Amino acid sequence: MDLRQLFIGSEGTLGIITEATLKLTRLPGKQDVFLFAVPDVAAVLRLFRDARQAPLALSAYEFFTDRCLARVQRHRKLRSPFEAPSGCYVLLESEGGDPAAVEAWLGSLFERGLVTDGTQAQGVGQAAELWSLRESISESLSATGVLHKNDISLPVANLEAFCSELDAIFASRYPGWEICLFGHIGDGNLHVNVMKPDAVEKADFFAHAKKSDHAMFDLVRKHGGSISAEHGIGLLKKDYLDYTRAPGELELLRTLKRALDPEGILNPGKILDV
Repeated sequence: MDLRQLFIGSEGTLGIITEATLKLTRLPGKQDVFLFAVPDVAAVLRLFRDARQAPLALSAYEFFTDRCLARVQRHRKLRSPFEAPSGCYVLLESEGGDPAAVEAWLGSLFERGLVTDGTQAQGVGQAAELWSLRESISESLSATGVLHKNDISLPVANLEAFCSELDAIFASRYPGWEICLFGHIGDGNLHVNVMKPDAVEKADFFAHAKKSDHAMFDLVRKHGGSISAEHGIGLLKKDYLDYTRAPGELELLRTLKRALDPEGILNPGKILDV
């Protein structure tokens, strides 16, 4: 049994790690940071597929919607590098690559209609400014409203269909609710943030938002995803684990828990009940 793999994602429920050995890697080379404007999620994914074939090594590929950017600008007063608004934005970071080949690829993005606008950071300071548009989102959402968060993951190929169907569900069941999406496209990690409308009481909002989780998790199951990505299951998502884990898988998890923690003293109550 590979205990390292077994412990990954177990959230402290199977044992206590007392020692870890880290493997060092080389320092990264020169990092280039770009911000692109694209019309929608479908365009985000088209650009991602193209960037994976480009003459550069991707180290980050992040996206966020215009609603996220608006909240960031409201809270942090940060300036967008683009004059015209767009539906979505892609922050791309890459390492190396032949400058002439990269420049040719960048030019082709506009010729082929893959982006509507774009900019490249000229130096470390501008790179930090572009990254701040993405990294300020969580803070800005919390500072400018009341929100209900979800952290899910999906196969990259299914992200477009999922987002389209999710928009349709909220448009029909909760018209006027603002959905702010951002995430790490390379690993299919999507952050879904539902903002409370001003006219809705906080208690009513959270009650309805919790109901909306069932519809969203049904979509996650339909598209072969997971109800949690980087934030784990813990207590909040324990009751929803069967949406994306089969009964046999859950029983195997319980068997492992009983075998490694027969007294039930390791982070009790998290992930599942034994």
